Amino acid sequence: MDAEKENTTVKNGQEAATGTTETMKDYERELEASFRKISEGDIIRGTVIDVNEEEVILDLKYYAQGIIKAENLSNDPDFLSAGKIAVGDEIEATVINMDDGEGNIELSKKEANDVLAWDKLQTMLNEETIVKVRIRESVKSGVVAYLEGMRAFIPASQLSTDYVEDVEAWVGKEIEVKVITVDREKNKVVLSGKAVAREQEAEERRHRISMMAPGTVMEGVVESLMPYGAFVNLGNGISGLVHISQISQRRIKKPGEVLKEGQKVKVKILNTNDNKVSLSMKALEEITAQVDEDSAPQEYTSGESVSTSLGDLLAKLKI
Repeated sequence: MDAEKENTTVKNGQEAATGTTETMKDYERELEASFRKISEGDIIRGTVIDVNEEEVILDLKYYAQGIIKAENLSNDPDFLSAGKIAVGDEIEATVINMDDGEGNIELSKKEANDVLAWDKLQTMLNEETIVKVRIRESVKSGVVAYLEGMRAFIPASQLSTDYVEDVEAWVGKEIEVKVITVDREKNKVVLSGKAVAREQEAEERRHRISMMAPGTVMEGVVESLMPYGAFVNLGNGISGLVHISQISQRRIKKPGEVLKEGQKVKVKILNTNDNKVSLSMKALEEITAQVDEDSAPQEYTSGESVSTSLGDLLAKLKI
């Protein structure tokens, strides 16, 4: 029992010593950080400890706190009100004044952003990152939004997959976009909502096609005729191909011999391989022909000869 108590005491002592060592190391790191040299123009990182309408306060792990005034946060006028900074966030900012008169280091996130944002935007372009932006204003032939604090242009033709005539109606809306142009020399950033919308539509189409079971009979409208077959619109943005060999049981040289654009037809789904819908009209003709054959009236026969000779008739008469 005494041995067990002794082991426990040693173990607790070791844990206490370890805890003390870690505390000392943390203290040493903080002490070292507090005496590091910071100069105007440096880009430093801090943790947000307070946010209000006028400024953001940062813990710099330094003998002084960092202060970012509202006007030095971003080129985006909605940055602070949009709640894009919260307590606990880590942000980078440029030192613009070592003493604001109250013992704080004055910082500018806007200045740091002018240096760092281009790399972030280039990464977004390379990785085809999807981000959400709020449209701030309309301009000639498009709208303006802000991304990473940078003013970005969205052409009217890149707002949506549909034609956009009234760009003013988009002001205030939040949309998902991709970066499609980053030109630091020309200070140019271009975004596209159309690219994201196309991807979403393609994904929805893939899902709808995956739900279409081979063998299902559907009704559609012939939307175009090609030398090799006919495309049939099945609705919900999905079209399928009826290959010329699947249009009719009889041999035809071109789809126009049997079909015309705008014609309503019934088709059978053959398969949905590679996200393409293959259809058949001939398969339905074969089913119809089989049904007609099975339901045709049958002629009754007793198996006896239809003709009767005069001798047979006389033999059956009783005189």
